[in-house]
Amino acid sequence: MFRELRRKKQALSKEDCTAVLNRGTSGVLALAGDNDYPYAVPVSYVYDGHKIYFHCARKGHKIDAILRNPKASFCVIDKDHIMPEEYTSYFRSVIVFGTIQIMEDEEEKRTAIDKLALKYAPDDTKENRQKAIDREWKPLCMLEMTPEHISGKEAIELVRARSIHI
Repeated sequence: MFRELRRKKQALSKEDCTAVLNRGTSGVLALAGDNDYPYAVPVSYVYDGHKIYFHCARKGHKIDAILRNPKASFCVIDKDHIMPEEYTSYFRSVIVFGTIQIMEDEEEKRTAIDKLALKYAPDDTKENRQKAIDREWKPLCMLEMTPEHISGKEAIELVRARSIHI
């Protein structure tokens, strides 16, 4: 159902894909937008090893697109080192394909936003994170992406460098 990478030597392992998703602070969520145009939007997120969570407003382009078609892809770029003398970049990225749902259960939504808050403010107190969440709770919408396929790829130069250090 999902395409395999052509350059298999450059494929990231499942563990490396997970590390990229955990390390990343933002990614690009791609949805089926208005008038059959793709809609790709940068977003903050948290990955808990099973699901990816995003926050957004209760209304807007993202919500409309998800209601029409819950299929999505999400890309995180972990490395993009430009090498002008080689006319290339040394890159590492992960793409997730899956479906998104708008979270309705208040307890599940609270758990998801707690994970997101902890990711972005790990040194803050639990009390301060809860105050921030409570302040924004009413207009908050949480989205949950269930991955169906995760793949990652890196530049062949990074693959070679890694094999030298092993």
